This record gives sequence, structure tokens and C-alpha cells, in this order.
Amino acid sequence: MSSVSSSPQHSARLGEMTTLEAAEAVTSSPVVILPAGAFEQHGPGMPMATDTLRAESVVDLVAAELGGRAVIGPSLPVGVSPHHLAFAGTVTLSTTTFAAVVREYVDSLYRHGWRKILVVTGHGGNNATLSTVAQDLLVTRPDLEFAWTPLTALAPEAVADMRVGEVHGHSGEAETAQMLYLAPHLVHNDLLTPGSTATADLDPLSRLSRRGHPALAVSYDRLSSIGVLGDPRRATAAAGQAIVDTAVSRIVSFVKEWLDA
Repeated sequence: MSSVSSSPQHSARLGEMTTLEAAEAVTSSPVVILPAGAFEQHGPGMPMATDTLRAESVVDLVAAELGGRAVIGPSLPVGVSPHHLAFAGTVTLSTTTFAAVVREYVDSLYRHGWRKILVVTGHGGNNATLSTVAQDLLVTRPDLEFAWTPLTALAPEAVADMRVGEVHGHSGEAETAQMLYLAPHLVHNDLLTPGSTATADLDPLSRLSRRGHPALAVSYDRLSSIGVLGDPRRATAAAGQAIVDTAVSRIVSFVKEWLDA
């Protein structure tokens, strides 16, 4: 009787490696990519882990394109989400705690020899803290190269092609499109509901918060009663693929140049 081979397949995921494989990867795969997301409401039609799922999927695609030059480190599945706490299910870290977790991931990886670490975040609420961590690491780990990037912001042309509404963003056209492409089984299409889609839908303070700078933080229940900015019903998997493909291409291009620098 023939037997099916049970020999393990090569994986880019650090968590699926043995300690011996990890030691080898420090040299063969000098970049560690950490997917970061959030555990927060995404309106009536999408799951709490939307941002983490998108980040993990994009990182998988990036690592595959890099052909073994990068490993995928542990995810950061809970992010900075106090602005969503009015909605059931949301779990958040403070900026201090999130920064500490990122630094301790980095410290562990640094101890083993990695000197290039990239965080790919699917949650915009993590951006400010990641920027602060990057500045701190210039002092505490001067020989470490720490980079981070958001996702959707890497593909503004693809988002513009969707002809998004005047107000769009969280759980709106672009995020929903990405989920329809990456994890369609988790999208409740029959529950996708438009939230705030025009500045006229916002109260004066909310309108002020959407101008950009000076920056003003407001909670999402103030911006939208259902926690949605935009009209997710307009999203398509094809549009999501365009966003994802662009983001992957730009991250891969960055890492390849980084490795040659």
C-alpha cells in the first residue's frame, strides 16, 4: 500500500517554522513582515477582524512575490480602536499598550538577528502609534531598520476608479471591495448598508473632523449611526482585487529596493 508523504512544506510563516529553520531564516530571509489590524466593528455586514484579515492576506501575497526573502512574523490582531467602542464587540488597546507590543515583538526579533522589520497595517487607527514607534527605535535600536505602511492608502488610483462618495472610508466601498475579493464568505451582502455618504449627513463637529488638518478626533458613532462611511453596496470583488494588487506591487517594490540598499 502506498502512503501519502507527510513531509512538511516550506512556509514563509515564522510560526510554522522550527527553531532551526528560524535560525536559518535570519540570513536567508532578512526581512520580517508583521501584519497588524484591529478587532472592531465594521458595520452590519463585515466581521470584527476585517482589518487583520486584509493585512494578513496582503502580507501572504507579498511574501509569495518575494520568493523566500521575507518571513511573516506574528500578527498584531488588536489595534488602537477607542473611536469604535460605542459598537458591540469592539476590543481596543491603548496607544501605549499597542506601542509596547510592537516594540516587544521587535525586540524579540532583533535578539535573533533580524534588522529589517516591516509592519503592514490594515487599520488606520494604528498609524500614529507606528509612526511614534519608528521615531523611538531610531534612538533605542539605531542599527534596526523599521518600516510600516497602511494598505488602502497605497492604491489611491484604484479607489478613485470606484467613484466613491463624498464621504467614504471605514467599512465603505474600498474596504468592502477588498473583503469581497479576499474573504467573500465573511461578507454579509444582504446586510451591507450605506452610512454617511455626504458632508450634509454629518453634524458640524464631524464635518470639521473630516477636513484633515488641524486634526480632530471624534467617535465613529458620531460620524455614522451604523459605523459606516460610504456605501458598501457599490463594492465589487474586481475593485477589491485592483486595490490589493496595487498595494502588493508597491510593498514588494519597496522591499526589493530595501534589500538592495
